[in-house]
Amino acid sequence: MDEFRANGGHVVGWERQPLLLLHHRGARTGTWRVNPLARQDLATGWAVFGSKGGAPTDPDWFRNLVANPDARVEVGDFTFGVRARIATGEEREWIWEEQKRRNPAFAAYEERTRRQIPVVILEPAGGSGSAVGTS
Repeated sequence: MDEFRANGGHVVGWERQPLLLLHHRGARTGTWRVNPLARQDLATGWAVFGSKGGAPTDPDWFRNLVANPDARVEVGDFTFGVRARIATGEEREWIWEEQKRRNPAFAAYEERTRRQIPVVILEPAGGSGSAVGTS
C-alpha cells in the first residue's frame, strides 16, 4: 500500500493490472479495513472481483461490502466515496469476461473454485464521480 500511495497507484509487478485500495467497514466490528484489489475501470465507477485466488469462499472484504456498502477507494492520487453493489446477469457476465480477457489469471481463479466469483461495482457516492479528498 505504501508503494501504491508513493507512486500514484502504480505497483511494480502490477503494471498491466490497474489496482485500487478499498476502504471498507467490517461486517461485525465496524472497523475500517483496507485491501488492494484489481480493478476494471467502468464509465461510472470501478469493478472489483471477489476471486480470492480461486479459494472456495468469498473474501472477507466482499462480505463486509454486502453488510456495509458505503466505502471509499483510492485510485491513483485520489480518494472517492463509493457505494458498492453486486453485478448480476448480463452486466456481470460482460464485466467478468472482459476481466478474464485482460488478465488470464482470473480465468484460472474461476477454474479453481465451484462458486461464482462475485463482481462488485463501486459507484461514486452521489453519482458525481468527484474526488472527496486526496491521499
